[in-house]
Amino acid sequence: MTTTALPTVPVLRSEWIKIRSARSVLGSLIAVFVATAGITVLTAAAIGAGEEGALGEDRLLGAFYGINFGQIAAITFGATALAGEFRAGALRVSLTAVPNRTRLYLSKVAVVGALALLVGQVTGLITFLAGQAFMGPDALGLGDPGAVRAVFGSGVYLMLIALLSAGLTALVRSGTLVMSLLIPFLLIVPFVVGQVVGGAGQFMPDRAGQMVMRMHAEGSMGPWSGLGVAALWAMAALVAGWFAVRRRDA
Repeated sequence: MTTTALPTVPVLRSEWIKIRSARSVLGSLIAVFVATAGITVLTAAAIGAGEEGALGEDRLLGAFYGINFGQIAAITFGATALAGEFRAGALRVSLTAVPNRTRLYLSKVAVVGALALLVGQVTGLITFLAGQAFMGPDALGLGDPGAVRAVFGSGVYLMLIALLSAGLTALVRSGTLVMSLLIPFLLIVPFVVGQVVGGAGQFMPDRAGQMVMRMHAEGSMGPWSGLGVAALWAMAALVAGWFAVRRRDA
């Protein structure tokens, strides 16, 4: 890949304008914060410190209780941000402005990733602080072991899920198809595979990625190696999407 194919400021700005002007895309990005932080805070407020383990056996992971809902919004954001290019000949128009397909694709991915990471970091911090405010003497603070790592990692995790969705959308050219397959895949398959194949579910992108938010390791992976597995899933999807964009007709 040569430097002539790398993103430039004008192309990045144009991709940001596309996302900002599309209500469904921008709305799904905002929903990442609303779902993750909102559900966590509401659940923590309803339960408080009254029921030990109500937010999960791992107290640190429980501090991000709503992330399983926020990741659905992240999937939607990644899918809708790419899907618009494959409707009504929009890709031909984009390629007229940016003839280099690799530059166009990398620019879209870079903007999606940057926005998802930014929103993810804000979401992780507010989710943790606001949710723990209702936990009384059982509350965790940023000074507790693993807390800062979990806050940072939660934002990276949400970014990786959005990029996984974006890459798959570029591959199959349908955001609806990606959402209808990926959401059940992340919510159901890890549990089924984990029970049937003796723990293989730990290598699924969500189970592995969420290791970074755990206080205690589970399975054979640590926090960062688990996040690395999730990153490999996202990278594989992005590379597959890149090949599809380069080789298929607009």
